[in-house]
Amino acid sequence: MNEMSVLNVMKSIVPITRFNKGEASRIFEEVQASGPKIVMKNNRPACVLMSPEKYESLMEMLSDYILQEEAERRLSSSEETLSQDEVIRSLGISQAELDEELEKGYQDVLAGRTKPADKVFEEIRKDCTK
Repeated sequence: MNEMSVLNVMKSIVPITRFNKGEASRIFEEVQASGPKIVMKNNRPACVLMSPEKYESLMEMLSDYILQEEAERRLSSSEETLSQDEVIRSLGISQAELDEELEKGYQDVLAGRTKPADKVFEEIRKDCTK
């Protein structure tokens, strides 16, 4: 590890006693200005503080990685696969209809008209058991 990275790590450490002294607002400002902080309790890392934007970015990267792993697993699998054209034909829709529905979904996301995946699957299960 070079000197600069050691210095950065040292600057990112925050003893929990600073919170006990009422410095939370100052620590949050430091997180926004200089990046994540590692909160130490009893000389051990207790948590990491980061901006909501950084957290969201990390969660998106994790999600992308999980999707990539799944795609690679499926591509290397011996299971039968279908092309997009075959799926569209089996559903009885056209490419234009699919594009239109995808655009509607995209507009819903932009407008905040979304539901958590677990709620959607719960609704699907209910519909299937009727």
